[in-house]
This record gives sequence, structure tokens and C-alpha cells, in this order.
Amino acid sequence: MCSGNQTSSTDFILMGLFSSTKHADLLYGLSFILFLMALNGNDLLILQIHMEPCLHTPMYFFISQLSLMDLMYICVTIPKMLMDQVMGDNTISPLGCGVQMFFYRPTLAGAEFFLLAAMAYDQYAAICRPLHYPLLMNQRVCHLLVSGCWFLGMDGLLFTPSNMSFPFCQSRKIMNFFCEATALLKLSSSDIFLYKTLMYLCCVLVLLIPVSIISTSYALTLHLIQDEFSEGHRKALTTCSSHMVVVLLLFGASIYTYMLPRSYHTAEQDMMVSAFYTPVLNPLIYSLQNKDVTRALRSMMPSRMRLGKVVNVKT
Repeated sequence: MCSGNQTSSTDFILMGLFSSTKHADLLYGLSFILFLMALNGNDLLILQIHMEPCLHTPMYFFISQLSLMDLMYICVTIPKMLMDQVMGDNTISPLGCGVQMFFYRPTLAGAEFFLLAAMAYDQYAAICRPLHYPLLMNQRVCHLLVSGCWFLGMDGLLFTPSNMSFPFCQSRKIMNFFCEATALLKLSSSDIFLYKTLMYLCCVLVLLIPVSIISTSYALTLHLIQDEFSEGHRKALTTCSSHMVVVLLLFGASIYTYMLPRSYHTAEQDMMVSAFYTPVLNPLIYSLQNKDVTRALRSMMPSRMRLGKVVNVKT
């Protein structure tokens, strides 16, 4: 809360990720490279899962949805940040701010939390209930789980209009590189204690429910693997470890930002934590350690090269 009067301008000012550093241009250039890597990596992973019949399984269907969420996340935040640096204009309209806030948190983040829980349940069903797996994870169930994940992440429809309806201070500087809910609420000139409490409880539920599902699924899975370790279980353990890396990165950043008391972290630290979970990691984590994905990728490359040679001969 602030004591200043409301400003006549309705635009907000994004402070940027590297505004206080000496080598901002270099760091923004690196961010652009990482953005292209994340864009191409997730696009390639989605295309590969769609085209290769051997990847038409529930696990890869969930991974394709995870890549789609990451694509939406980077496309709604990173291009704006990079254009601000090039154009020298860090302002963003209330509409643009609301769009960023809706698609980043809680919508995409909430949907991703529940999707990771669905992926953990899929691993549990595949390892602990192999005979019932075709029934537990058929195509209809997979589509229902994914639809439920997207639906449960839509609480942004409730919180985004509420966030944007509050009166704001004269200083409209958002201490982040995009419109993030907690950073925006710090600019409110009204008493929002009850609203922040409600938002905090909602975030806790959105975090605790998937964490409970993931913890239970992997506890049962690891217990079975420990008792009956085989080559198939070793492959499953590799997949589980890749999944747990993504879970720790995403949930760790969210718990730090939304569940720890404000006295334990500053706005600058929140901004760095928001940038810590980068979607460029998901294609690397799920492809480099997965033989099915790397094998499918190698099978795609020669066919494209042969097609290129045929075109060159005809021309």
C-alpha cells in the first residue's frame, strides 16, 4: 500500500530483469538465445511426439501438453521484455498487463502443477499396475486428465479481473520483467489484506494438492522398484528422475515466491526466481535422458535429408 495519489496515466512500468546491471545488453542477448532455444526445442518436441507413432503413449501426450504450456508462457512474457530493451519503452497497458498475469500465474502455472501430478500418476499406474494400465490410462482418461488440468488452472479468470480492478498508486513501477500478481498488488492504494489472504490460501491449495499426489505416487513407485528391481524398472526410474527435476524446479520457485513470508525475500529476489524456471530445460530433460525420444529424433533426420537430396536432384 502507498500514500501517494493515483496517477492520470493508466500504463504500468516494467522495471526489467537486468535494469540494475552494467552488462544489460549482453544479458538480454543471452536471454534472446535462450528464448529461441526454448521455442525451437518445445516446438520440435511437440512435432516429434505428434508425428512418431512410437511416442503415441500417455506419458508423451502429457509431455507435449507440458511443452505447449511452456510455449505459451515464454510467448506471453519474453518477447515483450526483449522489445522493451530494444525500443527503450518499458510501459505496458492495463490490458497487456492483465493478459500476462492471466496466462502466467495462476493459469499456466496452476495447470502445469496439476499436469505434473497427472504425469506422476501415469508413472505409478505404468509401474505398479501394469496389467490394469491400458484401462487406467486409455485415451479417454488421458484427455479427461489434461482437460481437468487446464480447467483447474483457470482460476486466473477469477483473480486477474480482481487484481486489475484495484486503485493503484502514483508510482506504477512493477518490480518484475512481466506483470506478476504479487508485484502488482504491492502498488495497490487500498486495503487488500483479505484479498491477499484468499489468494494465498488458493495458492497453497493449488500447490499442496499436486504435491500430495506426486509424493504418494512416487513413494509407492519407489517402494515397488526397491523390492523388485529389473531392467524395466531401471528405465522407469530414469523417467521418474527426469520428472522429479522439473517438479523440484517449478514447485521450488512457486513455494519460495508464494508461500514464504514476505520478510524472507525481496522483490528483486522474486524476480530472479521467476526467471529461474526456464522452459528451455524441459526439452533437454525429457529428450537427452530418454532413448525413445532420441531414437525417434534420429529416425526423423535421415528422412528429411533424403528428401532434400531428392529435391536437389530434380532441380
